[in-house]
Amino acid sequence: MILGHIGARKGSKGVVRKNFRELNGKPLIDWSLDQLFEHDMVDAVVVSTDDEEIYDHAVSKGALDIGLRPAHLATDTAPKWGVWQHAMQTGQNAAGQEVTAFLDLDCTSPLRLAKDITGALTLFQKDQPDMVMSVCEARKNPYFNLVEPDETGALHVSKPLPGGVWARQAAPKVYEHAASTYVVAPHYLRTAQTIYEGRVIPFEMPAERCIDIDSPLDFAMVEFLLADFLNRNEDV
Repeated sequence: MILGHIGARKGSKGVVRKNFRELNGKPLIDWSLDQLFEHDMVDAVVVSTDDEEIYDHAVSKGALDIGLRPAHLATDTAPKWGVWQHAMQTGQNAAGQEVTAFLDLDCTSPLRLAKDITGALTLFQKDQPDMVMSVCEARKNPYFNLVEPDETGALHVSKPLPGGVWARQAAPKVYEHAASTYVVAPHYLRTAQTIYEGRVIPFEMPAERCIDIDSPLDFAMVEFLLADFLNRNEDV
């Protein structure tokens, strides 16, 4: 069973109640939740939240009834990993089936396409890593144009290479961790303490589909881009 998951905590400091705030005609969470329900590779869906309104909304749409998130996983410092572990176990119990892949879609990254989900799941099935993580190519590169001061205050390239790197195209490729789409092996999620303990491989997405809402400006940008996608009949 491929278990789809969305985490949607009630609290938000950057954008008040952002996970249930209306975005282009429906709550923000539904842009990701509907993708899970509509995807033919996803067998069941759970939503982990401490918000009763969000929870009732998700269950009414077809999410498994796993109960509200425990209080110790509902703080703004609670690690994502612990939330995932709880959601997978309660989802497995509710479904009565063994989970073979745990698919997490980040609620605040609604610009992914259905083909991104397919691509991440296909990569997971093909390579059988501990985890597939969405990434996008970094806009700044530590081998070329990221700098930091030394003990005297003088600037140096963050990751110098012998001879230096004098063109962006010659620098080693680096990624930004894009909080969008993850696929995790159940045994790894149960036993590891953090994301990077095992073999975590990248699933590269275009940067414009990886924007994460963390501020009012982010919300406005995503609202504009989503409207543009819809106007161009993109498969969102």
